[in-house]
Amino acid sequence: MGAKPAAARMVAASLMVAGWAASTVVASADPDETRGPAPGPASGASAAPSPSPAGSPEASPAPAGPKTSIDKDGIYAVGSDIVPGIYSSGGPVGDGTCYWKRTGNPDGAIIDNAMSKKPQVVQIDPGDKAFKTSGCQPWQLTPDAAVPSSAPPAGVQGTLGILNSLLGGGAQRAPSASPPPQAPPASPAPPAPHS
Repeated sequence: MGAKPAAARMVAASLMVAGWAASTVVASADPDETRGPAPGPASGASAAPSPSPAGSPEASPAPAGPKTSIDKDGIYAVGSDIVPGIYSSGGPVGDGTCYWKRTGNPDGAIIDNAMSKKPQVVQIDPGDKAFKTSGCQPWQLTPDAAVPSSAPPAGVQGTLGILNSLLGGGAQRAPSASPPPQAPPASPAPPAPHS
């Protein structure tokens, strides 16, 4: 009799974990690689410097530093291509989807990512290695923008609470099939001696 509730709990837990795993895979899916133009000067710019008079203080332009806006799809190195900070985008271009990904560590592990049809705000930290964007409207550095919470949505928290209670975690305990054994009754006192 105790095996049926346990089996039902395991089936329910398995379905919930499978649903969570499927939603995580969709959220972390990386869209097809569509190589946009590399960050840097436009392709129409001449590679040869224009002749300038000798001794002119403006003979060579100062090297451009990291940008505070991202206007094309691509992968941008944090610190050299773009400055870290809070960036905002109006969302996807046209009827598409806006995908972005923050990576870190030498192995390029995903720190955070999203695929959405809504406007986006992302915090790019100084320790991030790169930021990838695909199908999004231009990103602008917006230090005053509110960064969305990284806590799971309330629905996920509720689902995890249900899963926890089904697996017997926390303060909730599943009722046992049989009551705990009772202590044996006290033995009667020995008879008093007669005189």
